[in-house]
Amino acid sequence: MRDRYKLIISVVGCELVGILGTPFTLNAIPTWYATLNKPTFAPPNWIFGPAWTLLYFLMGVAFFLIWRRGWKKKELRFARNLFLIQLALNFIWSPIFFGLRSPLLGLIIIIAMWLLIIATMKKMHPLSKPAFYFLIPYLLWVTFATLLNGAIVMLN
Repeated sequence: MRDRYKLIISVVGCELVGILGTPFTLNAIPTWYATLNKPTFAPPNWIFGPAWTLLYFLMGVAFFLIWRRGWKKKELRFARNLFLIQLALNFIWSPIFFGLRSPLLGLIIIIAMWLLIIATMKKMHPLSKPAFYFLIPYLLWVTFATLLNGAIVMLN
């Protein structure tokens, strides 16, 4: 498969994860989420859409950089699988936090996701340093999101 198709599939696939979680988020923000006590460092709601759109793009590029190196090598397969598992946790966070209105379960999911992002980055680093670097903003944002999620649990 040509690289440009792999890139398109990788980026669109990651962006699709974000799009599929959006209905849970959009329905809860003006109702349930608005009633929660939030820490002073909580950003305005409008920042999340652009931030996640950019992050999903960067994640897709990182996945592509690993995928283009091959599909069958064990170390590449392991890095891809870790990436896909953390992406699945990323996908289920919105339905759990916003859909089920469960900040505590959301916190458990996001901590597991954070750990898997670190594991993914460790596996990607020797395979593709650019892929590793493309995931740094994602790790930083999920670190912040984990702190925000934890604060919401404590405040509510």
